[in-house]
Amino acid sequence: MDLQKRLIIALALSFLVFVGSSYFLGTMEPKNRNDQNATTATTATQSASPAPSTTLEQPQDKSKPAAASVQNNVPAATNGNIIATVTSATSVIQIDDLGRIAQVTLKEDKYRDEKGNELLLIGNSEVKPLEIRFGDAGINDEAFKSTYSASTSSIDVSNGPAALTLTQQLGSMTVTKEITFYADGHYDLKIKTTQDVPYFITTGHRPVADKSNYLIVRGALVKASDGIISTFEDGEVEGDEAFKGAFIASSFDRYYASFFYDTKSGMNVTVAKDKGDDPLVFIQGSSDFALHGYIGPKDHKILKSIDPMLTEVIEYGWFTFLSKPFFAIIAMIHAYVGNWGWAIILFTILVKLVLFPLSYKGMMSMQKLKDLAPRMKEIKEKYGKDPQKMNMKMMELYKKHGANPMGGCLPLLLQIPVFFALYRVLLNADEMQGAEWILWINDLAVMDPYFVLPILMGASMYFQQKITPSNITDPLQEKIFKWFPVIMTLFFVTFPSGLVLYWLTNNILSIAQQYYINIAYEKHKAMAKELAHSKAKDSE
Repeated sequence: MDLQKRLIIALALSFLVFVGSSYFLGTMEPKNRNDQNATTATTATQSASPAPSTTLEQPQDKSKPAAASVQNNVPAATNGNIIATVTSATSVIQIDDLGRIAQVTLKEDKYRDEKGNELLLIGNSEVKPLEIRFGDAGINDEAFKSTYSASTSSIDVSNGPAALTLTQQLGSMTVTKEITFYADGHYDLKIKTTQDVPYFITTGHRPVADKSNYLIVRGALVKASDGIISTFEDGEVEGDEAFKGAFIASSFDRYYASFFYDTKSGMNVTVAKDKGDDPLVFIQGSSDFALHGYIGPKDHKILKSIDPMLTEVIEYGWFTFLSKPFFAIIAMIHAYVGNWGWAIILFTILVKLVLFPLSYKGMMSMQKLKDLAPRMKEIKEKYGKDPQKMNMKMMELYKKHGANPMGGCLPLLLQIPVFFALYRVLLNADEMQGAEWILWINDLAVMDPYFVLPILMGASMYFQQKITPSNITDPLQEKIFKWFPVIMTLFFVTFPSGLVLYWLTNNILSIAQQYYINIAYEKHKAMAKELAHSKAKDSE
Protein backbone atom coordinates (compact mmCIF):
# COMPACT_ATOMS: atom_id res chain seq x y z
CA MET A 1 0.00 0.00 0.00
CA ASP A 2 2.87 2.39 0.70
CA LEU A 3 3.92 2.09 -2.94
CA GLN A 4 0.37 2.72 -4.12
CA LYS A 5 -0.01 5.79 -1.95
CA ARG A 6 3.33 7.18 -3.03
CA LEU A 7 2.42 6.69 -6.69
CA ILE A 8 -0.94 8.41 -6.29
CA ILE A 9 0.69 11.33 -4.47
CA ALA A 10 3.39 11.55 -7.14
CA LEU A 11 0.80 11.58 -9.93
CA ALA A 12 -1.28 14.20 -8.14
CA LEU A 13 1.73 16.45 -7.61
CA SER A 14 2.89 15.93 -11.21
CA PHE A 15 -0.59 16.87 -12.37
CA LEU A 16 -0.50 20.05 -10.31
CA VAL A 17 2.98 20.96 -11.55
CA PHE A 18 1.95 20.42 -15.21
CA VAL A 19 -1.29 22.36 -14.92
CA GLY A 20 0.13 25.05 -12.67
CA SER A 21 3.17 25.67 -14.85
CA SER A 22 0.92 26.15 -17.87
CA TYR A 23 -0.42 29.26 -16.20
CA PHE A 24 2.11 30.56 -13.70
CA LEU A 25 5.21 30.01 -15.83
CA GLY A 26 3.28 31.39 -18.78
CA THR A 27 2.80 34.68 -16.96
CA MET A 28 6.57 34.98 -16.68
CA GLU A 29 7.09 34.86 -20.45
CA PRO A 30 8.47 38.05 -22.02
CA LYS A 31 5.83 40.40 -23.27
CA ASN A 32 5.36 40.71 -27.02
CA ARG A 33 7.65 43.36 -28.37
CA ASN A 34 4.83 45.32 -29.93
CA ASP A 35 1.32 46.36 -29.12
CA GLN A 36 -1.16 44.97 -31.62
CA ASN A 37 -3.59 47.75 -31.01
CA ALA A 38 -1.05 50.49 -31.67
CA THR A 39 -1.82 50.29 -35.35
CA THR A 40 -4.85 49.49 -37.49
CA ALA A 41 -5.57 47.81 -40.78
CA THR A 42 -5.53 51.19 -42.47
CA THR A 43 -2.07 52.19 -41.25
CA ALA A 44 -0.36 54.25 -43.91
CA THR A 45 3.18 53.26 -43.01
CA GLN A 46 4.87 50.37 -41.25
CA SER A 47 8.26 50.30 -39.58
CA ALA A 48 10.55 47.93 -41.35
CA SER A 49 12.13 45.29 -39.15
CA PRO A 50 15.47 46.08 -37.62
CA ALA A 51 17.02 42.69 -38.14
CA PRO A 52 19.83 41.28 -36.05
CA SER A 53 23.29 40.92 -37.45
CA THR A 54 23.03 37.20 -37.92
CA THR A 55 24.87 34.74 -40.12
CA LEU A 56 23.01 32.25 -42.24
CA GLU A 57 24.63 29.14 -43.49
CA GLN A 58 23.76 27.64 -46.82
CA PRO A 59 21.78 24.50 -45.94
CA GLN A 60 23.66 21.24 -46.00
CA ASP A 61 22.87 17.77 -44.77
CA LYS A 62 22.69 18.11 -41.00
CA SER A 63 25.51 15.59 -40.63
CA LYS A 64 27.88 17.77 -42.68
CA PRO A 65 29.46 21.13 -41.89
CA ALA A 66 27.79 24.21 -43.35
CA ALA A 67 29.32 25.97 -46.33
CA ALA A 68 29.81 29.64 -47.20
CA SER A 69 27.98 32.09 -44.98
CA VAL A 70 25.53 34.80 -45.93
CA GLN A 71 25.96 38.03 -43.98
CA ASN A 72 22.74 39.81 -43.03
CA ASN A 73 23.66 43.23 -41.78
CA VAL A 74 20.34 44.98 -42.16
CA PRO A 75 20.02 48.73 -41.53
CA ALA A 76 18.34 49.43 -38.21
CA ALA A 77 16.23 52.34 -39.42
CA THR A 78 14.17 51.65 -42.52
CA ASN A 79 10.54 52.43 -43.29
CA GLY A 80 8.18 50.58 -45.53
CA ASN A 81 5.15 52.32 -47.01
CA ILE A 82 2.10 50.29 -48.01
CA ILE A 83 2.00 49.92 -51.80
CA ALA A 84 -0.59 47.15 -52.25
CA THR A 85 -3.55 45.69 -50.37
CA VAL A 86 -4.96 42.19 -50.85
CA THR A 87 -8.54 41.78 -49.64
CA SER A 88 -10.66 38.69 -49.10
CA ALA A 89 -13.84 37.97 -47.18
CA THR A 90 -11.81 36.97 -44.11
CA SER A 91 -8.60 39.02 -44.19
CA VAL A 92 -6.67 42.05 -45.40
CA ILE A 93 -3.00 41.67 -46.37
CA GLN A 94 -0.82 44.77 -46.73
CA ILE A 95 2.36 44.77 -48.83
CA ASP A 96 5.04 47.39 -48.16
CA ASP A 97 7.56 48.97 -50.53
CA LEU A 98 10.28 46.57 -49.35
CA GLY A 99 8.31 43.74 -50.93
CA ARG A 100 7.16 42.27 -47.61
CA ILE A 101 3.86 41.35 -45.99
CA ALA A 102 3.70 44.27 -43.60
CA GLN A 103 0.46 43.31 -41.87
CA VAL A 104 -2.36 40.77 -41.92
CA THR A 105 -5.72 41.71 -40.45
CA LEU A 106 -8.29 39.01 -39.68
CA LYS A 107 -11.81 40.27 -40.27
CA GLU A 108 -13.92 37.46 -38.79
CA ASP A 109 -15.67 38.22 -35.49
CA LYS A 110 -14.18 35.17 -33.75
CA TYR A 111 -10.70 36.69 -34.12
CA ARG A 112 -11.45 40.08 -32.60
CA ASP A 113 -9.34 41.03 -29.60
CA GLU A 114 -10.62 41.80 -26.11
CA LYS A 115 -11.41 45.38 -27.11
CA GLY A 116 -13.39 44.30 -30.16
CA ASN A 117 -10.72 45.38 -32.65
CA GLU A 118 -9.88 43.32 -35.71
CA LEU A 119 -6.91 41.08 -34.98
CA LEU A 120 -3.46 41.93 -36.37
CA LEU A 121 -0.97 39.10 -36.82
CA ILE A 122 2.38 40.80 -37.45
CA GLY A 123 4.39 42.80 -34.94
CA ASN A 124 5.29 46.31 -36.01
CA SER A 125 8.97 45.96 -35.15
CA GLU A 126 9.44 42.32 -36.15
CA VAL A 127 10.97 40.74 -39.25
CA LYS A 128 8.28 40.58 -41.94
CA PRO A 129 7.31 37.66 -44.21
CA LEU A 130 8.77 37.72 -47.75
CA GLU A 131 11.76 39.79 -46.65
CA ILE A 132 14.87 38.90 -48.70
CA ARG A 133 18.41 38.83 -47.32
CA PHE A 134 21.23 38.83 -49.87
CA GLY A 135 24.57 37.15 -49.36
CA ASP A 136 26.47 40.16 -50.66
CA ALA A 137 26.54 42.84 -47.94
CA GLY A 138 26.55 45.65 -50.53
CA ILE A 139 23.53 44.31 -52.39
CA ASN A 140 21.82 43.64 -49.07
CA ASP A 141 22.33 47.21 -47.93
CA GLU A 142 21.03 48.57 -51.22
CA ALA A 143 17.99 46.25 -51.05
CA PHE A 144 16.84 47.91 -47.82
CA LYS A 145 17.17 51.35 -49.39
CA SER A 146 15.54 50.62 -52.77
CA THR A 147 11.80 50.32 -52.90
CA TYR A 148 9.60 47.91 -54.83
CA SER A 149 6.89 48.95 -57.26
CA ALA A 150 3.60 47.06 -57.47
CA SER A 151 1.65 46.08 -60.58
CA THR A 152 -1.53 47.23 -58.82
CA SER A 153 -2.35 48.90 -55.53
CA SER A 154 -5.36 46.76 -54.69
CA ILE A 155 -6.68 43.28 -55.48
CA ASP A 156 -9.69 41.36 -54.20
CA VAL A 157 -9.47 37.58 -54.02
CA SER A 158 -12.89 36.93 -52.47
CA ASN A 159 -14.20 35.40 -55.70
CA GLY A 160 -11.01 33.79 -56.96
CA PRO A 161 -7.20 34.04 -56.97
CA ALA A 162 -5.45 37.15 -58.22
CA ALA A 163 -1.82 37.97 -58.99
CA LEU A 164 0.41 40.79 -57.78
CA THR A 165 3.84 41.56 -59.25
CA LEU A 166 6.46 43.38 -57.18
CA THR A 167 9.58 44.72 -58.85
CA GLN A 168 12.80 46.10 -57.34
CA GLN A 169 15.81 47.55 -59.17
CA LEU A 170 19.19 46.95 -57.49
CA GLY A 171 21.78 48.55 -59.75
CA SER A 172 21.96 46.37 -62.84
CA MET A 173 19.96 43.59 -61.22
CA THR A 174 16.16 43.34 -61.18
CA VAL A 175 14.28 41.40 -58.50
CA THR A 176 10.74 40.30 -59.31
CA LYS A 177 8.24 38.70 -56.95
CA GLU A 178 5.13 37.28 -58.60
CA ILE A 179 2.56 36.40 -55.92
CA THR A 180 -0.78 34.75 -56.57
CA PHE A 181 -3.05 35.14 -53.55
CA TYR A 182 -6.01 32.90 -52.65
CA ALA A 183 -9.00 33.57 -50.42
CA ASP A 184 -8.03 30.91 -47.86
CA GLY A 185 -4.74 32.65 -46.97
CA HIS A 186 -2.27 30.66 -49.06
CA TYR A 187 -0.28 32.03 -51.96
CA ASP A 188 2.05 30.95 -54.76
CA LEU A 189 5.37 32.77 -54.92
CA LYS A 190 7.82 33.06 -57.80
CA ILE A 191 11.06 35.01 -57.41
CA LYS A 192 13.30 35.96 -60.31
CA THR A 193 16.62 37.78 -60.21
CA THR A 194 18.40 38.84 -63.39
CA GLN A 195 21.71 37.92 -61.75
CA ASP A 196 22.49 34.66 -59.98
CA VAL A 197 23.35 35.94 -56.48
CA PRO A 198 22.84 34.05 -53.18
CA TYR A 199 19.88 35.11 -51.09
CA PHE A 200 17.39 33.87 -48.51
CA ILE A 201 13.71 34.68 -48.05
CA THR A 202 12.04 34.51 -44.65
CA THR A 203 8.64 33.58 -43.23
CA GLY A 204 9.17 36.47 -40.83
CA HIS A 205 9.06 36.46 -37.07
CA ARG A 206 6.20 34.36 -35.76
CA PRO A 207 2.72 35.96 -35.51
CA VAL A 208 2.21 37.80 -32.24
CA ALA A 209 -1.58 37.85 -32.07
CA ASP A 210 -1.90 35.50 -29.12
CA LYS A 211 -1.63 37.35 -25.80
CA SER A 212 -2.45 34.43 -23.50
CA ASN A 213 -0.34 33.53 -20.48
CA TYR A 214 -0.48 29.79 -20.99
CA LEU A 215 2.79 27.93 -21.30
CA ILE A 216 2.47 26.88 -24.92
CA VAL A 217 4.90 26.35 -27.77
CA ARG A 218 5.71 29.44 -29.80
CA GLY A 219 8.49 29.67 -32.35
CA ALA A 220 9.36 27.75 -35.50
CA LEU A 221 8.74 24.31 -36.94
CA VAL A 222 10.40 22.42 -39.78
CA LYS A 223 9.27 19.18 -41.38
CA ALA A 224 12.42 17.69 -42.86
CA SER A 225 12.77 15.47 -45.93
CA ASP A 226 12.83 12.38 -43.69
CA GLY A 227 9.44 13.32 -42.23
CA ILE A 228 10.83 14.28 -38.82
CA ILE A 229 9.37 17.47 -37.35
CA SER A 230 11.74 19.74 -35.43
CA THR A 231 10.43 22.52 -33.21
CA PHE A 232 12.38 25.59 -32.10
CA GLU A 233 10.89 27.51 -29.19
CA ASP A 234 11.25 31.22 -28.56
CA GLY A 235 14.24 32.10 -26.42
CA GLU A 236 15.87 28.67 -26.80
CA VAL A 237 17.62 28.83 -30.18
CA GLU A 238 21.37 28.32 -29.72
CA GLY A 239 22.67 28.55 -33.29
CA ASP A 240 21.86 28.12 -36.95
CA GLU A 241 20.41 24.78 -37.97
CA ALA A 242 20.07 23.70 -41.59
CA PHE A 243 17.68 21.31 -43.34
CA LYS A 244 18.02 20.18 -46.93
CA GLY A 245 14.85 19.36 -48.89
CA ALA A 246 12.44 20.25 -46.06
CA PHE A 247 8.73 20.15 -46.91
CA ILE A 248 7.42 22.78 -44.47
CA ALA A 249 9.04 25.69 -42.60
CA SER A 250 6.75 27.54 -40.22
CA SER A 251 6.86 30.45 -37.78
CA PHE A 252 3.92 30.15 -35.38
CA ASP A 253 2.24 31.11 -32.15
CA ARG A 254 -0.71 29.47 -30.43
CA TYR A 255 -3.33 29.85 -33.17
CA TYR A 256 -1.60 31.45 -36.17
CA ALA A 257 1.27 30.70 -38.52
CA SER A 258 3.32 32.10 -41.38
CA PHE A 259 4.98 29.36 -43.36
CA PHE A 260 6.46 28.26 -46.67
CA TYR A 261 5.97 24.81 -48.10
CA ASP A 262 6.94 22.62 -51.01
CA THR A 263 5.59 19.13 -50.41
CA LYS A 264 7.10 17.73 -53.61
CA SER A 265 10.61 19.06 -54.24
CA GLY A 266 11.38 20.39 -50.77
CA MET A 267 13.26 23.53 -49.70
CA ASN A 268 16.68 24.30 -48.24
CA VAL A 269 15.88 25.79 -44.85
CA THR A 270 17.98 27.51 -42.21
CA VAL A 271 16.64 28.31 -38.75
CA ALA A 272 18.68 31.19 -37.35
CA LYS A 273 18.29 33.09 -34.10
CA ASP A 274 17.49 36.75 -33.62
CA LYS A 275 18.76 39.01 -30.85
CA GLY A 276 16.26 37.50 -28.40
CA ASP A 277 17.28 33.92 -29.25
CA ASP A 278 13.94 33.49 -31.03
CA PRO A 279 13.96 31.43 -34.24
CA LEU A 280 13.89 33.02 -37.69
CA VAL A 281 13.15 30.79 -40.67
CA PHE A 282 14.96 31.39 -43.98
CA ILE A 283 14.61 29.58 -47.31
CA GLN A 284 17.51 29.53 -49.76
CA GLY A 285 16.49 31.03 -53.11
CA SER A 286 17.83 31.05 -56.65
CA SER A 287 17.59 33.19 -59.77
CA ASP A 288 14.38 31.43 -60.81
CA PHE A 289 12.68 30.22 -57.67
CA ALA A 290 9.16 29.08 -56.74
CA LEU A 291 7.45 27.91 -53.57
CA HIS A 292 4.14 28.22 -51.74
CA GLY A 293 3.21 30.11 -48.60
CA TYR A 294 0.45 30.65 -46.09
CA ILE A 295 -0.29 33.18 -43.40
CA GLY A 296 -3.31 33.04 -41.13
CA PRO A 297 -5.06 30.85 -38.55
CA LYS A 298 -4.00 27.23 -38.05
CA ASP A 299 -7.47 26.02 -38.95
CA HIS A 300 -7.32 22.26 -39.55
CA LYS A 301 -10.03 22.25 -42.21
CA ILE A 302 -8.45 25.09 -44.22
CA LEU A 303 -4.95 23.63 -44.06
CA LYS A 304 -6.17 20.18 -45.05
CA SER A 305 -8.04 21.61 -48.04
CA ILE A 306 -4.81 23.22 -49.30
CA ASP A 307 -2.64 20.15 -48.69
CA PRO A 308 -3.21 17.44 -46.03
CA MET A 309 0.46 17.61 -45.03
CA LEU A 310 0.01 21.20 -43.89
CA THR A 311 -2.04 20.09 -40.88
CA GLU A 312 1.29 19.11 -39.33
CA VAL A 313 2.03 22.77 -38.61
CA ILE A 314 -0.50 22.46 -35.77
CA GLU A 315 1.78 21.76 -32.82
CA TYR A 316 0.49 20.01 -29.67
CA GLY A 317 3.79 19.57 -27.84
CA TRP A 318 4.85 16.33 -26.15
CA PHE A 319 1.45 14.70 -26.53
CA THR A 320 1.05 15.27 -30.26
CA PHE A 321 0.91 11.49 -30.87
CA LEU A 322 -2.31 11.37 -28.79
CA SER A 323 -3.60 14.89 -29.41
CA LYS A 324 -3.82 14.52 -33.20
CA PRO A 325 -6.12 11.45 -33.15
CA PHE A 326 -8.12 13.00 -30.30
CA PHE A 327 -8.76 16.12 -32.37
CA ALA A 328 -9.68 14.00 -35.39
CA ILE A 329 -12.30 12.14 -33.33
CA ILE A 330 -13.71 15.34 -31.79
CA ALA A 331 -13.88 16.93 -35.26
CA MET A 332 -15.68 13.86 -36.57
CA ILE A 333 -18.23 14.10 -33.76
CA HIS A 334 -18.58 17.84 -34.39
CA ALA A 335 -19.41 17.11 -38.04
CA TYR A 336 -22.52 15.28 -36.81
CA VAL A 337 -23.63 17.38 -33.83
CA GLY A 338 -22.55 20.79 -35.15
CA ASN A 339 -21.37 22.09 -31.76
CA TRP A 340 -17.87 21.86 -30.29
CA GLY A 341 -19.13 21.85 -26.70
CA TRP A 342 -21.35 18.82 -27.23
CA ALA A 343 -18.57 17.22 -29.27
CA ILE A 344 -16.26 17.51 -26.23
CA ILE A 345 -18.93 15.95 -23.98
CA LEU A 346 -19.58 13.06 -26.37
CA PHE A 347 -15.84 12.49 -26.77
CA THR A 348 -15.47 12.31 -22.98
CA ILE A 349 -18.26 9.72 -22.81
CA LEU A 350 -16.54 7.74 -25.56
CA VAL A 351 -13.22 7.77 -23.67
CA LYS A 352 -14.97 6.60 -20.50
CA LEU A 353 -16.61 3.71 -22.36
CA VAL A 354 -13.32 2.62 -23.91
CA LEU A 355 -11.49 2.73 -20.56
CA PHE A 356 -14.35 1.29 -18.50
CA PRO A 357 -13.18 -2.37 -18.45
CA LEU A 358 -9.80 -1.38 -17.00
CA SER A 359 -11.32 1.23 -14.70
CA TYR A 360 -13.82 -1.33 -13.46
CA LYS A 361 -11.06 -3.74 -12.39
CA GLY A 362 -9.10 -0.98 -10.71
CA MET A 363 -12.09 0.41 -8.81
CA MET A 364 -13.22 -3.05 -7.68
CA SER A 365 -9.70 -3.62 -6.38
CA MET A 366 -9.92 -0.39 -4.37
CA GLN A 367 -13.17 -1.64 -2.81
CA LYS A 368 -11.49 -4.88 -1.75
CA LEU A 369 -8.51 -3.03 -0.31
CA LYS A 370 -10.86 -0.85 1.71
CA ASP A 371 -12.44 -3.93 3.27
CA LEU A 372 -9.01 -5.42 3.95
CA ALA A 373 -7.71 -2.26 5.64
CA PRO A 374 -8.27 -3.52 9.24
CA ARG A 375 -6.48 -6.80 8.53
CA MET A 376 -3.64 -4.97 6.79
CA LYS A 377 -3.28 -2.76 9.86
CA GLU A 378 -3.02 -5.85 12.05
CA ILE A 379 -0.27 -7.29 9.87
CA LYS A 380 1.67 -4.02 10.02
CA GLU A 381 1.41 -3.91 13.81
CA LYS A 382 2.39 -7.56 14.15
CA TYR A 383 5.26 -7.69 11.64
CA GLY A 384 6.27 -4.04 11.47
CA LYS A 385 9.79 -4.80 12.67
CA ASP A 386 10.28 -7.41 9.98
CA PRO A 387 9.52 -5.68 6.61
CA GLN A 388 10.28 -8.78 4.55
CA LYS A 389 7.82 -10.95 6.47
CA MET A 390 5.27 -8.14 6.57
CA ASN A 391 5.36 -7.79 2.78
CA MET A 392 5.06 -11.56 2.40
CA LYS A 393 1.96 -11.64 4.62
CA MET A 394 0.50 -8.68 2.74
CA MET A 395 0.97 -10.45 -0.59
CA GLU A 396 -0.67 -13.57 0.80
CA LEU A 397 -3.64 -11.47 1.92
CA TYR A 398 -3.93 -9.80 -1.49
CA LYS A 399 -3.73 -13.14 -3.30
CA LYS A 400 -6.31 -14.81 -1.05
CA HIS A 401 -8.89 -12.06 -1.60
CA GLY A 402 -8.02 -11.26 -5.23
CA ALA A 403 -6.94 -7.70 -4.46
CA ASN A 404 -4.33 -5.75 -6.44
CA PRO A 405 -2.47 -3.06 -4.43
CA MET A 406 -1.73 -1.19 -7.67
CA GLY A 407 -5.24 -1.56 -9.06
CA GLY A 408 -6.43 1.67 -7.48
CA CYS A 409 -3.80 3.61 -9.43
CA LEU A 410 -4.90 2.27 -12.79
CA PRO A 411 -7.84 4.65 -13.38
CA LEU A 412 -5.61 7.64 -12.54
CA LEU A 413 -2.76 6.36 -14.68
CA LEU A 414 -5.11 6.04 -17.64
CA GLN A 415 -6.74 9.41 -17.07
CA ILE A 416 -3.58 11.54 -16.80
CA PRO A 417 -2.20 11.08 -20.38
CA VAL A 418 -5.70 11.45 -21.81
CA PHE A 419 -6.14 14.72 -19.95
CA PHE A 420 -2.73 16.08 -20.95
CA ALA A 421 -3.31 15.24 -24.63
CA LEU A 422 -6.81 16.73 -24.65
CA TYR A 423 -5.50 19.72 -22.69
CA ARG A 424 -3.19 20.49 -25.62
CA VAL A 425 -5.97 20.00 -28.16
CA LEU A 426 -8.37 22.36 -26.42
CA LEU A 427 -5.58 24.86 -25.76
CA ASN A 428 -4.20 24.93 -29.32
CA ALA A 429 -7.15 24.18 -31.61
CA ASP A 430 -8.12 27.30 -33.54
CA GLU A 431 -11.59 25.80 -33.99
CA MET A 432 -12.38 26.46 -30.32
CA GLN A 433 -12.08 30.21 -30.80
CA GLY A 434 -15.53 31.75 -30.86
CA ALA A 435 -17.14 28.30 -30.49
CA GLU A 436 -20.36 28.64 -28.50
CA TRP A 437 -21.83 25.98 -26.25
CA ILE A 438 -24.82 27.04 -24.14
CA LEU A 439 -26.11 30.29 -22.68
CA TRP A 440 -23.13 32.16 -21.22
CA ILE A 441 -20.37 30.07 -22.84
CA ASN A 442 -19.86 31.82 -26.18
CA ASP A 443 -16.17 31.01 -26.62
CA LEU A 444 -14.71 27.66 -25.58
CA ALA A 445 -11.18 29.02 -26.04
CA VAL A 446 -11.45 31.49 -23.14
CA MET A 447 -12.27 31.22 -19.45
CA ASP A 448 -15.82 30.97 -18.16
CA PRO A 449 -16.70 34.63 -17.46
CA TYR A 450 -18.94 33.70 -14.53
CA PHE A 451 -16.79 30.85 -13.12
CA VAL A 452 -19.75 28.47 -13.21
CA LEU A 453 -17.91 25.57 -14.87
CA PRO A 454 -14.81 25.73 -12.61
CA ILE A 455 -16.96 25.82 -9.47
CA LEU A 456 -19.08 22.91 -10.66
CA MET A 457 -15.90 21.05 -11.57
CA GLY A 458 -14.44 21.58 -8.09
CA ALA A 459 -17.69 20.56 -6.41
CA SER A 460 -17.95 17.42 -8.52
CA MET A 461 -14.34 16.53 -7.73
CA TYR A 462 -15.00 16.94 -4.01
CA PHE A 463 -18.15 14.80 -4.20
CA GLN A 464 -16.28 12.17 -6.19
CA GLN A 465 -13.67 11.96 -3.42
CA LYS A 466 -16.42 11.46 -0.84
CA ILE A 467 -17.86 8.38 -2.55
CA THR A 468 -14.53 6.87 -3.64
CA PRO A 469 -12.95 4.29 -1.28
CA SER A 470 -9.72 5.52 0.28
CA ASN A 471 -7.09 3.65 2.25
CA ILE A 472 -4.92 6.66 2.98
CA THR A 473 -4.01 6.93 6.66
CA ASP A 474 -1.05 9.31 6.47
CA PRO A 475 -2.19 12.81 7.62
CA LEU A 476 -0.08 14.67 5.03
CA GLN A 477 -1.34 12.54 2.16
CA GLU A 478 -4.88 12.93 3.41
CA LYS A 479 -4.55 16.73 3.47
CA ILE A 480 -3.19 16.81 -0.08
CA PHE A 481 -6.19 14.90 -1.39
CA LYS A 482 -8.59 16.91 0.74
CA TRP A 483 -7.39 20.19 -0.74
CA PHE A 484 -6.87 18.85 -4.25
CA PRO A 485 -10.36 19.91 -5.51
CA VAL A 486 -9.84 23.44 -4.15
CA ILE A 487 -6.40 23.79 -5.74
CA MET A 488 -7.66 22.43 -9.06
CA THR A 489 -10.61 24.82 -9.03
CA LEU A 490 -8.27 27.79 -8.54
CA PHE A 491 -6.12 26.64 -11.46
CA PHE A 492 -9.07 25.97 -13.74
CA VAL A 493 -10.71 29.35 -13.13
CA THR A 494 -8.56 30.92 -15.84
CA PHE A 495 -8.41 27.90 -18.15
CA PRO A 496 -10.32 27.66 -21.45
CA SER A 497 -13.92 26.73 -20.75
CA GLY A 498 -13.68 23.86 -23.26
CA LEU A 499 -11.04 22.20 -21.09
CA VAL A 500 -13.05 22.77 -17.90
CA LEU A 501 -16.10 21.32 -19.64
CA TYR A 502 -14.15 18.14 -20.39
CA TRP A 503 -12.99 17.77 -16.79
CA LEU A 504 -16.45 18.48 -15.37
CA THR A 505 -18.01 15.91 -17.71
CA ASN A 506 -15.30 13.43 -16.76
CA ASN A 507 -16.03 13.97 -13.06
CA ILE A 508 -19.78 13.48 -13.51
CA LEU A 509 -19.20 10.27 -15.44
CA SER A 510 -16.71 9.11 -12.80
CA ILE A 511 -19.31 9.73 -10.08
CA ALA A 512 -21.89 7.68 -12.00
CA GLN A 513 -19.27 5.00 -12.58
CA GLN A 514 -18.35 4.94 -8.88
CA TYR A 515 -22.00 4.55 -7.85
CA TYR A 516 -22.28 1.63 -10.26
CA ILE A 517 -19.10 0.04 -8.87
CA ASN A 518 -20.29 0.53 -5.28
CA ILE A 519 -23.60 -1.20 -6.00
CA ALA A 520 -21.90 -3.97 -7.99
CA TYR A 521 -19.41 -4.58 -5.19
CA GLU A 522 -22.12 -4.76 -2.53
CA LYS A 523 -23.90 -7.37 -4.65
CA HIS A 524 -20.61 -9.21 -5.08
CA LYS A 525 -20.04 -9.24 -1.31
CA ALA A 526 -23.59 -10.39 -0.65
CA MET A 527 -23.23 -13.23 -3.13
CA ALA A 528 -19.86 -14.22 -1.66
CA LYS A 529 -21.32 -14.16 1.83
CA GLU A 530 -24.29 -16.24 0.76
CA LEU A 531 -21.99 -18.73 -0.97
CA ALA A 532 -19.80 -19.01 2.12
CA HIS A 533 -22.91 -19.53 4.27
CA SER A 534 -24.11 -22.24 1.90
CA LYS A 535 -20.77 -24.04 2.01
CA ALA A 536 -20.80 -23.90 5.79
CA LYS A 537 -24.26 -25.46 5.85
CA ASP A 538 -23.21 -28.20 3.44
CA SER A 539 -20.17 -29.05 5.58
CA GLU A 540 -22.40 -29.52 8.61
